[in-house]
Amino acid sequence: MEEAEAEAEVESNRDNVEVAPALIAVHPEQISVAVAVGPDLRVFDLLAGSAASLVDECGAPFHKDPIRAIRFGSRGKLFVSAGDDKTVKIWSTESWRCVCTVSSEKRVSAVAISEDGCHVCFADKFGVVWVVDVAGSHGHVTLGDRKPTPLLSHYCSIIPSLEFSPDGRFILSADRDSKIRVTNFPKKPLNGAHEIQSFCLGHTEFVSCLAFVHARECPQGLLVSGSGDSTVRLWDISSGALLDTCEVAAKAGLLESNGEAEEHGHAVTDLCTTISGLLIAVAIQSLQGIVLLSCDVSAQTLSVSKVVSIAGEAFVPTCLGFSPAEGKLWMVTGVSSLPACNYPPLARVRVISAIDAEQEPVVLGDDEIPGGEKLLETLQGSASVDESAFLAAAEAVKTAMRNLLIKKQYPADNRESRKKTRNDRKLKM
Repeated sequence: MEEAEAEAEVESNRDNVEVAPALIAVHPEQISVAVAVGPDLRVFDLLAGSAASLVDECGAPFHKDPIRAIRFGSRGKLFVSAGDDKTVKIWSTESWRCVCTVSSEKRVSAVAISEDGCHVCFADKFGVVWVVDVAGSHGHVTLGDRKPTPLLSHYCSIIPSLEFSPDGRFILSADRDSKIRVTNFPKKPLNGAHEIQSFCLGHTEFVSCLAFVHARECPQGLLVSGSGDSTVRLWDISSGALLDTCEVAAKAGLLESNGEAEEHGHAVTDLCTTISGLLIAVAIQSLQGIVLLSCDVSAQTLSVSKVVSIAGEAFVPTCLGFSPAEGKLWMVTGVSSLPACNYPPLARVRVISAIDAEQEPVVLGDDEIPGGEKLLETLQGSASVDESAFLAAAEAVKTAMRNLLIKKQYPADNRESRKKTRNDRKLKM
């Protein structure tokens, strides 16, 4: 009886982890927009006004399990997708050809591209960050077989977010144990990164997302981080000093509405900064919209500038992307699957324009979004959406994040059973 209960618990936990949020990434010049939902990778070419044709010599589907991370490089020449199928795919945005497929020993949780575009880093769910040399990747040229090299480790703590500092000197990794590690990115990263600059300590729950405020007076930028503790924090990465804390869930009115905080119910799921660094867009679980924070670089403080609500539909963003060229904030909500439902992967895209400290943000209608109906059909899978499904999707994402990032305590007699059913062991060649 006990063995059957243990097996049922393992299967239930596995089902929850496999629920993945929809993701969005925007080319820095708004040339294209990508959405990942479940194993599907969808890209729309805004210049051509049509879906991009992705080419991969490994064939379709490009990913066999949910995608957990997508990203454009800062120069827009490279795009990376990775996830639960233990593959990292590196794409040239000139041809949308997969120039390299890298195999990971474990499921991948986060990716980052160096500022010079020569290295791709990815984190696995056991807390190891790997690096791949991709120098020379462009156009139709494939890189062949590239082996990842271990760069650093968080020792069995899932890493939800990786970021390079704007000056390229540091790589930052955030984990579910509420810490942020700032590591000097070496000139020869294939030999490993052994010099830690600082730790940013202060969050009381998992750190879900990282971003940088760009400032002329601070070339390496000021770090902002979001967490399961419902806060956004501002850091000096050179020293690891905490500069300011903003209780974004409370400021957005989420905590007052329930009288008290629901445990882990208002986690910060994503954030991104504008090119000027004046505003930071924040997505929070249960908030149908976003919070815009203002960063005063001189005073080194954060404050709430606006709360932008998405009226008329159940839209709780799961991921954000900003277009510096056009000043537009792109948002997606959705989920890879709904437990006990037959829905296909769900995605809904919305856009906010006039993301500027001096203007009033405007939530664009579907007919006002760049690319219009064709873009929505490509990225959502359909121009129309079933609104009743998206509140359930938001709850499924919330549950999945909690199961993935909140540490579980198992009785000693269950541990051996769990070890036997692990599906992430390294395959013997």
